[in-house]
Amino acid sequence: MAWLITKYLITAAVVVLVSEMAKRSDKLGGLVAALPMVTVLALIWLHVDNQSQEKISNHAWYTFWYVIPTLPMFLAFPLLLPRLGFWPTLGACVVLTMVSFGLFALVVRRFGIELL
Repeated sequence: MAWLITKYLITAAVVVLVSEMAKRSDKLGGLVAALPMVTVLALIWLHVDNQSQEKISNHAWYTFWYVIPTLPMFLAFPLLLPRLGFWPTLGACVVLTMVSFGLFALVVRRFGIELL
């Protein structure tokens, strides 16, 4: 149980670090947020929890494919925010990401990559 709490605290600290850095500098906050820190932590947690190399490798593989359909959100958010306000923009970006992911999953399925 102590290990699980430790993982939660370290992972939460990463999120807080990103939000605090973003308050001080848009560019630095964006850079730190774009770093795959959560993925690296997940890979470490999987390794420390004695998961197989195949499991760890699959996590990295699927993370790559799941990141791609999220990218349109980062372009749409700054365009929609001044027009719609924060919450409607966030909702629209969630929908955009879900639609992008669904379409992307259909496209990559043709190449033998199963995301759903």
